[in-house]
Amino acid sequence: MKHLRFLISLLLIFAVVFCFAPTAWAFCGFYVAKADTKLYNKASQVAIAHSGDRTVLTMANDYQGDVKDFAIVVPVPTVIQKEQVRVGNPKIIERLDAFSAPRLVEYYDSDPCEPVYDRVMPQAAPVPSAESQGQRRNSNENLGVTVEARFNVGEYDIVILSAKESGGLETWLIRNGYKIPRGAKQLLKPYIRQQMKFFVAKVNLEKFDQTGYQNLRPLQISYQSPKFMLPIRLGMINAATDQDLIVYILSPKGQAELTNYRTVKVPSDANIPLFIKNEFGEFYKSMFQTAYTKEDRKVGFLEYAWDMGSCDPCSAEPLNSEELKEAGVFWLNDFPPNINQSAPFRPSIVSNNVFITRLHVRYTRDKFPEDLIFQETSHRENFQGRYILQHPFTGEAKCQAGREYKRSLGKRFEQEAQTLAKLTNWNIQDIRKKMNLNGQVSISWWRVLLSWIGL
Repeated sequence: MKHLRFLISLLLIFAVVFCFAPTAWAFCGFYVAKADTKLYNKASQVAIAHSGDRTVLTMANDYQGDVKDFAIVVPVPTVIQKEQVRVGNPKIIERLDAFSAPRLVEYYDSDPCEPVYDRVMPQAAPVPSAESQGQRRNSNENLGVTVEARFNVGEYDIVILSAKESGGLETWLIRNGYKIPRGAKQLLKPYIRQQMKFFVAKVNLEKFDQTGYQNLRPLQISYQSPKFMLPIRLGMINAATDQDLIVYILSPKGQAELTNYRTVKVPSDANIPLFIKNEFGEFYKSMFQTAYTKEDRKVGFLEYAWDMGSCDPCSAEPLNSEELKEAGVFWLNDFPPNINQSAPFRPSIVSNNVFITRLHVRYTRDKFPEDLIFQETSHRENFQGRYILQHPFTGEAKCQAGREYKRSLGKRFEQEAQTLAKLTNWNIQDIRKKMNLNGQVSISWWRVLLSWIGL
């Protein structure tokens, strides 16, 4: 315990020395806020652990309403058996969100009159980071629907269906007590043409009461297929407005991207006015909407791409091995993972070879007529949505460098205002007023003159 206290004290001293000693980089920064999914009223979240032709899909349920009315229909490429489905831990989706969320960071200017010593900036140390059942088939010749499998997992009653035509599938679902939105027929049709199966779940109320949970837990599906895709069209049936979807893709290879829509980096690394510290959520929503409109509302935005073993700055600790296992990561120590097509698919984990990609898609039926199709890449360059508050030095600065520094602040503040207006489409005059109230104002020319003569 004494050793631990000594180590903590040593680390604190190290931090103080490097934050306040004059340095070549002149800033000491830290994370202060994040733009997580709580910003959006209804943001669907999906985690996909993928390598080769193997996928573990975790769907977070944000269902609002009586759970007895809950029903989910997910097109899947193959027949799913009970051993391939489990109920997930809802905390894992929250952890992925917190770790990868766009973030606000603060930096403080050093005294411009202090001598500068060459010093290597310390690098952030990496943070250490089911029973098969026989198929039961019930066919309805009139509707053209076949029950490929039927089983229970946790609080969910699940059936796997195949169908010959969408009208019959819609009728079967309604007859069997699944409350699906009107208009499903047309959106089901393309999946039937592709000979996809349908993963259908509803809540077993008795078992749900036994869980003790207030909300539905995520469903996690493991399957093997060359298709690396996510069906989104069924979620548009009754959508009156844009839909937000956050996809966390975990891969041993590198960054994932869309193949049938452009993948665009969200605007990042921008210096913005200090008052945004208290308005970061509104800033990010406005900035995202502006970028979304500029890109004609039909791109996927990259918000984060990073090796799971580290982060800088960290808005949350990286997921550890047990959490990654909960998120569906199934590859072992081999890198790249063994993708033996004949080997049985049994999700497990003993290592942390994980690269995370966070994609934010805002979609409507007219702009996103196709489901999302992804591909793995070997690209491992780090990226994050990151926005910077740079506090000016407020002490006396009577040297020549200090006078030049003070004189430059007005231009810097105006540039921050212009940047914020461009990113958000906010009124520039309103931005300047808020900056003035925050004390972030231009330096008057007569004050500069007085500082030159030492008064």
